[in-house]
Amino acid sequence: MRFMRIGAFGALSIAVLLTATVGLGCGPQQAVQVSQAPASSTADLMKQRGRTEADVSAALQTYTPTGKKDTYLTFASGGHGGNMIVIGVPSMRVLKYVGVFTPEPWQGYGYGDQSGAVLDMGSRFGKEITWGDMHHPALSEAKGEYDGKYIFVNDKANARIAVVDLHDFVTKQIVTSTLIQSDHGATFVTPNTEYVVESSQYPAPLGGGYAPIEDFQEKYRGAVIFWKFDRESGRIDEANSFAMELPPYMQDLADSGKLVSEGWVFINSFNTEMSYGGTMEGNPPMESGASQNDMDYLHIIDLKKAESVFKAGKTKKIAGMDVISLETTNAEGLLHLVGEPKSPHGVDVTPDGKELVVSGQLDTHATVYSFDKLMEAIGAENYEGKDRYGVPILPFNDVIRGQVEIGLGPLHTQYDDKGNAYTSVFIESTVAKWSLKDLKVLEKVKVHYNVGHIVAAEGDTVSPDGGYLIAMNKWALDRFNKVGPLLPQNFQLIGINSEPMQLLYDMPLPLGEPHYAQMIKADKLNPVDVYKPAGYDVVTDEPNPNAVKAKEERIERDGKNVHVYMTSVRSHFTPDIVRVKKGDTVHLHITNVEQAHDATHGFTVGSYNVHSSLEPGKHVDITFLADKEGTFPFYCTEFCSALHLEMAGYLLVEPS
Repeated sequence: MRFMRIGAFGALSIAVLLTATVGLGCGPQQAVQVSQAPASSTADLMKQRGRTEADVSAALQTYTPTGKKDTYLTFASGGHGGNMIVIGVPSMRVLKYVGVFTPEPWQGYGYGDQSGAVLDMGSRFGKEITWGDMHHPALSEAKGEYDGKYIFVNDKANARIAVVDLHDFVTKQIVTSTLIQSDHGATFVTPNTEYVVESSQYPAPLGGGYAPIEDFQEKYRGAVIFWKFDRESGRIDEANSFAMELPPYMQDLADSGKLVSEGWVFINSFNTEMSYGGTMEGNPPMESGASQNDMDYLHIIDLKKAESVFKAGKTKKIAGMDVISLETTNAEGLLHLVGEPKSPHGVDVTPDGKELVVSGQLDTHATVYSFDKLMEAIGAENYEGKDRYGVPILPFNDVIRGQVEIGLGPLHTQYDDKGNAYTSVFIESTVAKWSLKDLKVLEKVKVHYNVGHIVAAEGDTVSPDGGYLIAMNKWALDRFNKVGPLLPQNFQLIGINSEPMQLLYDMPLPLGEPHYAQMIKADKLNPVDVYKPAGYDVVTDEPNPNAVKAKEERIERDGKNVHVYMTSVRSHFTPDIVRVKKGDTVHLHITNVEQAHDATHGFTVGSYNVHSSLEPGKHVDITFLADKEGTFPFYCTEFCSALHLEMAGYLLVEPS
């Protein structure tokens, strides 16, 4: 990435400086003053706005002129917003919010029969769940590369996994098992997306039953679920999925082996102390109780062998899922443990699959484990002992290549195309760049503030791109205008090809708490422009049997059920008057017969909580009870034409 000097800017730079603002060079509460008179030179404009040459360089690297597109798309979790956020890079423009675990009105997600049924898939213990704590999106892979077909994401609070199809950016499936009650180590995919990995966070009795907290070590357990993904259907195959029982440590983030380490899964953990709190009962709080040991345990799982054990039927049913017990796991040699520095929060396999990096939050190092050494120790049964559950423990010093001093509070690691690793350092509020070969820190860049995850361009694949990295900072503090005590997260774009690294852009994320993201080349994605043929069901990915063609619109009554077969097209609905009686159940079958790109319509009935988004060619079904007599206008909610306001009609609910 080359930086242009002042003399080379020309007219383009003037436009850039007028339109692009970076968070460098002026305080967040400093008003930006732009002269009404045209600047005679770029230098004059820089002086008027109080900008430096570094600011201009940063602006040029992120500015994306009107009509131009971004090189990468970043998919970020929406935290407790329950949605997924699509961001262009390098512009850092928000392109879309994708409804996943929560209703999303703009797209009608959760308001019609089809998307409502998807949300219903996520019910637990018979209870409807209308929010989610989204954490870790994972793009589908082929041979360890993002393939741009699907993306998976977890809900930590409710132990759920969602499948989003990237051919239309719509959530197609939510799966959940009451085997576990929370998940943080999810979603992580195997190199060819054979499995989506979901590991529990907080131990509990498997299946959701009750046990006294005092029986924590005996009756509480962790687990990891291997959800089988069927590429042909684009859905998780629950019948061919299975789980492994794990000790009651708090399993955290995971990663799948790649290339030489393919077939193995790595999950770190904390709270090997098995603390469970109870401050009012004389116990230490979990915060301190879970931070006593110098080492926790990295879980090393032989997935290929575990799959064979599952197929051989050596499982037991818990909450309807096939589970490999700890006893069987130990007998078959499926799980090994090795120490990892205190309170780790991430394990990241290197692009060549030969090593894995773990950072301990309460340690100052990143530890580099050798896959070959792990395999040698396992093959030789070189154990330093077993934990209280009979799981063998590998000797720490025999399986690591070394450690690198990172700083205070290292967390997560990504990679570039030049053999470098990048680790977020929470307490220092920095991102550290270090050499995988030499295990030496090369430089650090200050970020604002309290960075959690980081994401680099294709930075966890077999062939990272380099170029850009985003620091996902938990605090914004003084970076933006004051908007009350609840502040946005701050995503900061960093140029990592330059020496030194350059902070390029501050981006507030004001909906939820994004946790993790993945960044994919935009040209790997090929979403549809319109649904063909008209009448497409976005959940089944097939024509809906209730789809309506122009000239075939009708209203049919079947007892107390009224079926309205309706079309939408600029600028009217047909039929535009619907007559029912109080107490009728109304079934709206609406097809947008438009086939023009971006010819989207919306549909709402006031006072009935009915809304839908009708992209070109899309079909929706909406069912509601006409329980209030009266006159209710319906109209198009998307401004679609010059006669948009006239695209309306009436629902007439007559007294029964």
